[in-house]
Amino acid sequence: MDWFQEIDGYCERLSPAYWAEPINAVTNAAFLVAAFVMWRRVRGQGMPMAMLLVLILAAIGVGSYLFHTHAQVWAAMADVLPILLYILVYIFAINRDVWQMRVVPAALLTALFIPYAAATVPLFQFVPGLGGSAAYAPVPLLILIYAFLLRNRVPETARGLTIGALILIASITFRALDEPICGQIPLGTHFMWHILNAIMLGWMIEVYRRHLVRASQS
Repeated sequence: MDWFQEIDGYCERLSPAYWAEPINAVTNAAFLVAAFVMWRRVRGQGMPMAMLLVLILAAIGVGSYLFHTHAQVWAAMADVLPILLYILVYIFAINRDVWQMRVVPAALLTALFIPYAAATVPLFQFVPGLGGSAAYAPVPLLILIYAFLLRNRVPETARGLTIGALILIASITFRALDEPICGQIPLGTHFMWHILNAIMLGWMIEVYRRHLVRASQS
C-alpha cells in the first residue's frame, strides 16, 4: 500500500494543495467544539466511558482535518479509524450500561458490529445515489434497532437514540450528495457531513450521559 497516494474524493478539492479543501478542512472545528461542550458536561461526574467518547470525538476532528488537508492514504486512515473506534466504544457503553450486560457479553456483542457492517454495506451499495456513503449507512440502522428494542425499557434513552439516528441520516444524505450536485454547487455538501456529524456525535454522548444520570437517581 502506498501510504502517500493522493486521494481526490470530494467536490471542493481541485488540486493536491494543502488548502485545496478550505471549507471541508475548517468545518472540522465543529468536532472540537462538540467535544469541548461535552467535556464540560461530563467532567467530574464519574463517567469514564463518556469522557473516553469525548476524547475520541476530538480525535475524529483532528483526523478528518488531516485528511481534508493532506488527502493521502495515511490521512484517510487517521480519518476513519477514530470513527470506527467511537462506534465500537459507544456500542459497548450502551451494552454495558443501558442493557446492563457484564463486560464480556457486552464486548462480544460489540464485536458483532464488524460482521454486521460487512453484511449490510453491500446491501446499502444497491441504494441509488448512496455511493461511498453506503459504508456509513449501517450505523443509523443499528441505532434505530437499538432504539426500538429499548423503547419500553428506557423510553427517554430510546427517543434520544432515534433523534441521533435521524441526524445521522441527514448527515449521510449531504455526504452522498457532494459528488452528484458538484456541477451545481462547486463547494459541495461534504462540509455539512462534518457539522451534522459533530452535532450527532455530541448528542449521542449526551444521550448516554442523561441515561447514566437517570439510572443513578432511580
